Amino acid sequence: MQRAPKIHLNNGATIDAVGYGVYKVPPDETARLCTAAIHAGYRTLDTAALYGNEEGIGQAVRDAADTIARSELFVTTKVWNSDHGYDATLRAFEESLRRLGLDYVDLYLIHWPCPKRSLYLETYRALEQLYIEGRVRGIGVSNFQQAHLERLLDAAAVVPALNQVELHPYLRQHALRAFHESHAIATQAWSPLGRGAVLEDEVIRGIAAECRRTPAQVILRWHYDTGNLTIPKASSTERIAANLDIFDFELGAGHTAAIARLDRDQRFGSHPDTVN
Repeated sequence: MQRAPKIHLNNGATIDAVGYGVYKVPPDETARLCTAAIHAGYRTLDTAALYGNEEGIGQAVRDAADTIARSELFVTTKVWNSDHGYDATLRAFEESLRRLGLDYVDLYLIHWPCPKRSLYLETYRALEQLYIEGRVRGIGVSNFQQAHLERLLDAAAVVPALNQVELHPYLRQHALRAFHESHAIATQAWSPLGRGAVLEDEVIRGIAAECRRTPAQVILRWHYDTGNLTIPKASSTERIAANLDIFDFELGAGHTAAIARLDRDQRFGSHPDTVN
């Protein structure tokens, strides 16, 4: 069993450097794959109301209860765009908690800022209330640009624990990561493998051959060395285990420099300013 290093968030909680994400994992497969991830050594599980598979994560957590305490697992979920606003967010949280079948959530995020709707400050205020009540152990955001964060920080009482954004060698988000660091906000990468496209890059494949590792392991190791938390998705027990097996090798300075040169500001997902 592999175990990812723990990273301290700004609220004192710890989260695994590598977690298991379940975006587009079918609901009827989620419990099985999350159970496989837990057996492989994962302790951080990431879902969202949008994904339609919160029940499966909750089932896997309950199934593991005989051997792994709830406090050892870190569960993240997110409020969807249609539930922005203070009261709507509180209702959405209750529904997520019901589907999960858990007593609390470790991290609750705003999924997208939806800037044209301009409700994310009210939405975040609801997250702060849940945090004060102890219903969630931490709060944060996802897909926030620097301008969204600046406006949020001006109004918020609680600094977001992390911002989960699209991030991979083709989209390094250097300026945003620097802003996070200046405010003690952790950076967590969704689509850390560039939706699979970066796995086929010749530079990545060459480094993988030199290191005798898979392209995915090279990219995930680069994320770890860069300071990014990751939540790679995998649909087989073999890839689930392999994605966590990245802590017994190192990338050379030449490898790191070569990966840095791949940045082309290329998104495979939506731009945060266009999602509402």
